[in-house]
Amino acid sequence: MSPTDSLAKATSSGLLSADLDGLGVTLTSDGGTLRVWSGGADAVELVVFDDTDLDWIVDAVPLAPAGGGVWEVSTPRLRAGVRYTIRVAGPQGAGNTFNPGTLLVEPYSKGLVSGGFGDWRSVAIDGSFDWGGVAKPLVPLDRTVIYEGHLKGLSKRHPLVPPALHGTYAGLAHPAMIEHFLSLGVTSIELLPVHAFATEPRLLQHGLSNYWGYNSLNFFTPHAAYATEANRAQGPEAILREFKGMVKLLHEAGLEVILDVVYNHTAEEAIGGPRTSLRGIDNRAYYRQTAEGAYIDVTGCGNSVNTSTDAAARLVLDSLRYWANDVQIDGFRFDLAVTLGRDASHAYTPDHPLLRAIADDPLLSDVKRIAEPWDVGMGGWQTGNFGDDWLEWNDRYRDRVRNFWLSDVDYARRASSAPVGIGGFATRLAGSSNTFSAERGPLASINFVTAHDGFTLRDLVSYDVKHNMGNGEQNRDGADTNRSFNHGAEGPTEDEGILSTRRRAMRNLLGTLLLSAGIPMITAGDEFGRTQRGNNNAYCHDSPLTWLSWDHAPWQRDLFEHVQRLLTLRRDNPALRPTWFARLDQRTPSASVMEWYDEHGETMSSDRWTNPAHRTLQYVASSTPENEDFNRILLIVHGNERGIDVTLPDIEGVERYVSLWSSDDERPAADERALLPGDVVAVPGTSMRLFRVE
Repeated sequence: MSPTDSLAKATSSGLLSADLDGLGVTLTSDGGTLRVWSGGADAVELVVFDDTDLDWIVDAVPLAPAGGGVWEVSTPRLRAGVRYTIRVAGPQGAGNTFNPGTLLVEPYSKGLVSGGFGDWRSVAIDGSFDWGGVAKPLVPLDRTVIYEGHLKGLSKRHPLVPPALHGTYAGLAHPAMIEHFLSLGVTSIELLPVHAFATEPRLLQHGLSNYWGYNSLNFFTPHAAYATEANRAQGPEAILREFKGMVKLLHEAGLEVILDVVYNHTAEEAIGGPRTSLRGIDNRAYYRQTAEGAYIDVTGCGNSVNTSTDAAARLVLDSLRYWANDVQIDGFRFDLAVTLGRDASHAYTPDHPLLRAIADDPLLSDVKRIAEPWDVGMGGWQTGNFGDDWLEWNDRYRDRVRNFWLSDVDYARRASSAPVGIGGFATRLAGSSNTFSAERGPLASINFVTAHDGFTLRDLVSYDVKHNMGNGEQNRDGADTNRSFNHGAEGPTEDEGILSTRRRAMRNLLGTLLLSAGIPMITAGDEFGRTQRGNNNAYCHDSPLTWLSWDHAPWQRDLFEHVQRLLTLRRDNPALRPTWFARLDQRTPSASVMEWYDEHGETMSSDRWTNPAHRTLQYVASSTPENEDFNRILLIVHGNERGIDVTLPDIEGVERYVSLWSSDDERPAADERALLPGDVVAVPGTSMRLFRVE
């Protein structure tokens, strides 16, 4: 389907109807206009509050029907900085929860202030900001390296960030943080949710908080607690300026900002939970439910936003447009994206009008669109099944890489042989062509080994099981299947043999991630072996457990240097970052032609791919130049704990192999030693070697 056709389909469905244009507050020279959608309402009212006393109602102004379910009012009461809510009256019955006495957050409000627990006021925002000509970096996909982190946790403990900026938007853009990102070699900072969010009452009862932020209160407002104390005191306008200032400074440094956005559910939770906004405006239209009014929860969070209705889908689209244009955000990672693509019968379809509108909207043409391609509903696992213009978290990659370097090795220790050969691992290394079509190519895959959700890299090689007792759920929460391996001791140990093996395992995992075809994503702190002491679901800990520590032991600094080296090698060798899959019958520009050899330097046989006793390969990738010089690399992968001698392949036209990196080195080697075709290389157990082919 062409972009024109899909946009036409979205328009005909009502998603892009002019009736839904201009929702929220539009300020004018003599006040402003408020437009609110509620298809089931009998009446809608604007409630205006005193500037300093959030309990003092100074006016209540009715909205009039404007067609298409939209209610509208123009009034001089609406000015920059005004505090307001709406009240909505409507019929009672299954699925409806109208209450004309409830004060509700206006869904398009770009500022919020709190009047107490669960009590919020919208704030009209001017939003003006001087970008000073700073433009989006527009990092090409093949050069993109994503760094996923928590806005607060990244800078909270950094010794060179002033204490007043710790854990803030301004702190993230401090020169010390920018220097870290640039010296590491990442290009795009992906932030866990920064939309305004609330902590669930259940967590508060346990003395915990929703640290990660996957509990959206509003889709347009930046989370106030991440602003500096000075800007919080000034109010929402200053908070938004700080946020935009962060984006501007990161852009000046050439770094992109990607937001993890949670449009699949809201902080209103299940029926009986808080009624702060959408539930009171039009519960039947905004949340998925049965004819009897019971919620259909495909997110596991109590409610699911019903994007099969035009108003709910448009709310998501307009939020994206706002962040991408007014705030200059470079991309979005869509939490539980399958929920957004479910139709009126609650089934997922990749041609859902909202998904196509997001991909084809001219106002979103320069953003990266990353799907978390699953939710917890029926048919919820959809990896590889999003559209051509989408990127996807590749959980199949994560699982195969973990298996190869960790759980397979654990199995081999107990059973004398690994359970599988190297073939499946090689497919992931080469771009997951069995998951993503030729039309999408390897760059559709967001490769990751760890993420915010799960073990850190260090914990992945240090724990066999999760240790989540501190979460208040008797260790029932968090994934039970982690494909991790503690290498002989659970958690901390002083056994240098175990520690050495763990360090090499981390280097193997990072080496695989950063040398694979596709777009790599690094979890913040993995570059220096951060631990969460075995907690694989630390969403509720706003503490040193989850904040990055910047006090590093020598081995952690060595690991950081390995990541630096790997990212430099990835940047300098285009054969490692193909845009397309190569085809046997034609020359494909910007693809890498891949050849596979065994440890004897011979072409891999079918038996060698599948035989668990032979987990060694030599992978030669040759670029097909389009915008860069010709480049070729050789990667040796050895997946058994017994060392092996590898004969470098004798390839026509190849004169030498220049050593670039080895996972067996505690610190990256400084020299680039040259070897000849036919030379024998002693490869230690469970390790990797990278060469440039000349």
